[in-house]
Amino acid sequence: MSEFTSMRYRRYPQFTEEHDALRKSVRDWCVQELYPHAEEWEAARLFPREVFKQAADLGFLGIRVPEAYGGLGLDWWYSACWAEELAHCGMAGLAMALLVQSDMATPVIGEIGDDYHKRNFWAPAVQGEAIAALGISEPDAGSDVASIRTTAVRDGDDLVINGAKTYITNGTRADFITLAVRTGGEGYGGISLVLFPTDTKGYRVTKKLEKVGNHCSDTAEIAFDNCRIPARNLLGSENMGFVYIMQNFQGERLVGALSTIAGAQRCLDMTVQWCRDRKAFNKPLTGFQTVRHMLVQLETELEAGRQLAYRATELARQGDDMAIREISMAKLFCGELAIRVADRCLQLHGGMGYMAETEVTRIWRDARLITIGGGTSEIMREILTKVQGL
Repeated sequence: MSEFTSMRYRRYPQFTEEHDALRKSVRDWCVQELYPHAEEWEAARLFPREVFKQAADLGFLGIRVPEAYGGLGLDWWYSACWAEELAHCGMAGLAMALLVQSDMATPVIGEIGDDYHKRNFWAPAVQGEAIAALGISEPDAGSDVASIRTTAVRDGDDLVINGAKTYITNGTRADFITLAVRTGGEGYGGISLVLFPTDTKGYRVTKKLEKVGNHCSDTAEIAFDNCRIPARNLLGSENMGFVYIMQNFQGERLVGALSTIAGAQRCLDMTVQWCRDRKAFNKPLTGFQTVRHMLVQLETELEAGRQLAYRATELARQGDDMAIREISMAKLFCGELAIRVADRCLQLHGGMGYMAETEVTRIWRDARLITIGGGTSEIMREILTKVQGL
């Protein structure tokens, strides 16, 4: 870890030497084992399955998971280190896939699952033996979760599932899906969560989707045709799924904000070095006031976003169920900012920034997802209007 980076995070009193140790472990793994393969895995549109196992063996997939289920039993500040340092793998798609595993598809199992769920689904995911996906979005129901149509009908000791999902990260190779299904009537009150093994008869991946960015992460359309799973795979209470999904979204959006601001910071750091080295009219780009001012303005805005995300992280650590306001603000602000940072950094790279093989170009491409995935910026604003009573 560079001295500059160490000093950056040492400014924040919540990080101790123990946090620094985890941060260094994540960064060393990213820089030494993952980053050298960035171009190869991006071109292949997939990274090896073994990466999940490597992350698990290092303890990264179970940071907040109790030791009884194979985790480290730590708090949200350690998860912040994990989310931030993942940016150094140089592939937002890979970071997203791992965060889906550690912080999006599985935490709800720990929160509302019983011992059967935890031992048969949560623990294997923590140990990197099973890849997890989160199945909520449908062809006709994205942000409008209450409109999902995939059904689960009880038949004796089974649930029979029919329907389709789309935009599913890890979808082409997931071993199980934390799946939103309709078990009751229309609207919010008829949704449940189930744990769906993908070796179930009648399940299929209908299409691997090609995205604008995040290329090394697989994203799929999937379908269910009279798929039978044990009724005991129901998570929590029947028809309470919408509540569980909304609660789970908070953790997803928080790690999204943390990883987003770290990725934008990395992009800016790279660009600062480029501007120091690149010369125009016989002086470095940093010799121009307009460039210097642009760089420090972006640095200032990144610090503001980081503070917003850190405030939300502390509330999450305290178990504050009312941190919806701060998390939504962090997701909104950091996402919009990351796109702006990537765009300005690309501009400062000039013609080189428009070349497809340039890393800043990959960051610019990948950043566009941030204000869409996990709840669009428009949804974040709508949530905030409700929280503010407007």
